[in-house]
This record gives sequence, C-alpha cells and structure tokens, in this order.
Amino acid sequence: QGIFVLGLPYALLYSGYSGLFLIILAAALCCYTGKILIACLYEENEDGQLIRVRNTYEDIANACCKKLSPRLGGIVVNVTQVTELIMTCILYLVVSGNLLSHSFPYVPMTEKTWSVIAFVTLLPCVFIKTLKIVSKLSQLCSLVHFVIILVVMTYCLTQIHQWSWAKFRLSIEFEDFLVSVGVIIFSYTSQIFLPTLEGNMKNPGEFRCMLNWTHFFACVLKTTFALTAFLTWGEETKEVITDNLPSFFQTLVNLCLLTKALLSYPLPFFSATEIVYACISRGNHSNYKSPLFALGVRGSFLLLTLLMAMIIPHFALLMGLTGSVTGAAMTFLLPSLFHLKLKWKKLAFLEKCADISVFILGFLCSLAGIVCSIKGLLEVFG
Repeated sequence: QGIFVLGLPYALLYSGYSGLFLIILAAALCCYTGKILIACLYEENEDGQLIRVRNTYEDIANACCKKLSPRLGGIVVNVTQVTELIMTCILYLVVSGNLLSHSFPYVPMTEKTWSVIAFVTLLPCVFIKTLKIVSKLSQLCSLVHFVIILVVMTYCLTQIHQWSWAKFRLSIEFEDFLVSVGVIIFSYTSQIFLPTLEGNMKNPGEFRCMLNWTHFFACVLKTTFALTAFLTWGEETKEVITDNLPSFFQTLVNLCLLTKALLSYPLPFFSATEIVYACISRGNHSNYKSPLFALGVRGSFLLLTLLMAMIIPHFALLMGLTGSVTGAAMTFLLPSLFHLKLKWKKLAFLEKCADISVFILGFLCSLAGIVCSIKGLLEVFG
C-alpha cells in the first residue's frame, strides 16, 4: 500500500464504475502473473520434482533469450526495472514538492523550489551501502502510512451523510479512462521483488497462498480507500487526495506524507543503483569496483531524479505514464511471455489461452496508456 494509493480516488474520477472493476481485475491479474513468474524459476528433474534453477527476474529473461543472445533478456529486464525504480524516485520528489507547497501556502515558493529542498534532505542517500539502513527507514515509513490512511478514512466517514452514488460517472472519456488504467496498474506492481521474496521465504511452498491473501487484502483496502474518498469529494477530487482535506487536517497529514515520501525514497533508489552498479562492475574491471565510483553512480542517479522532477511536475500524469510503460511490461507482458516460452510444452490449453490473453491485454493497455499519458503531458505544457 504505497504512497501512490493516494492517486486512486483521482483515477475513479475519470473511470467511474469501471474504475472499481479495474481495481479488482488488476489485483486478480497481478496475482496470476506473480504466480506464473515464480513458476518460471523452477524446472522438473528426472524424478518429476520441481527444482529452483533460477534466482532472479534477470535469470528468467536470459533463459528465454539464450538462443538470440545469452544476456539480451537480462539487459531488457534490467533497463525496465531501473526505469520503473527511478520513475518511482522521481514521483516521490514530485509529491514532496506538492505536499510542502500545500502545507505552507503562505511561503512564496513554487512546487519546484520545494522539491529542491526535499532533494537536499535526500543527499545522504548516496552513502547508503547496505539494505539494513533501508529496512529501518522502510519500517518507519510503514508506521507513518498507517497514520495517514487512518486520518483520511476517519474524516471521510464523518462526511458519510454527504455521500452520493450519483457522483460516479456512467459515461467516461476513453483517453481519461486509459490514464486511470495506468494509475491503477502502477499501484499493484510488485513483480520486481517477487523472485527474491519467494527465495527468502521460510517455506516457499506457501508462496501461492501468501500471494492470494496479500492481493485480496490489497484489493479490499484500495477499493475501500478509493471509494470512500471519492464519495466524499466527488468532482472536486484532486490528484493527491490529501489536498482535499480541511486545512487543520491537511497540514498534519501532508507533513506525515512528506515524511513517508522521504522515507520511501531510499528503497527504490538503492535498488536501482545496485542494479546499475552490478551491471557496470561485472567482470574484472577493478576501476569500476572502487567506493568512489559507486558514490559517483549514486550521486548521478540522485541528480537525475531531481532534474526529471523539475521537468515533469505532474503527479497523476507521470504515475499513469510509468504504469503504462514499465508497470505493464513487468507486471503483464514479460511474465506471460516468459511463462509461454519456458513452459509451452507442459501448459494445458486453457493456461496457454490465459497467458496469451494477459499478454494481449497488457500490450493494448500499455500502448493506449502511453499515447494518452504523453498527450496529457503535452496538453499540460501547452
């Protein structure tokens, strides 16, 4: 339940009743693709037992593309992963600037200036070398998130007398709907982390059960939060739902959100820089393994996220574009494609149909979402 759940009520504004269906459908599809992705890590031995022969998303991609090029698949997956992680970091900076500007409206500074101030507080990230520090920050982030959701939901429930289902759109514009699709997909993406998660489980046999329950509860929480928030504000729903709160709540919640955004930043940042650094330093290039070079890689990525946040300071549109490009690829396209490639001979007819359907659906959503999100950004820039 990341910070991007705050964009779901805004997605409902443009998708209407179909948005609720999409939140449920996305949960079911993401759960399914998570399972088939993990299935690609295993192969049967001579005794018919499943043995884990691959460890990462990159290993699966390389196995699928070994006839073309031994490392082509891994390169494609790594580029996609890094893009999604960096875009996530950019979104944290964008939302930090948005939150600060709304928390202190009497200070004569633009959102971009506030984003720079948030960026300064993140400079110590270049010195993070292990996941131990990141995990402690993420734990604090989770606690802050519970407080935020509790406050927003409590306020919405106090306004229940104003709720009306008439606020939902019966007819929707196709382009707005597709941007909403990207936002909803992006709120569920977790496939990047699943191979590592499954590999570290005490009992990997419980992975499928775990995936069912986590996606079920994620779906319930997302639907409940998005629905109550949209019914409370209707057509006035803003890109970041906390902007709709009364001023006495808004400052408190925005500062909590700011804390959460800054605490969330290190995880995708660390993951992205580790992937890039591992790719560059692979082999016997001693110059690329120096601590100074690692510091340079992290510093460059930190600056990249700031520059991108300055260029595209629009939270919902950027989230929709990211969800359409990398989110759809990592969540729908690649898992179904890899599963068909590696397991074709052992799949039943219905399983093949399911994989092909998911691939086609993911491709169409991705293509349409990219076009509409870019068009929306161009319109914003006038």
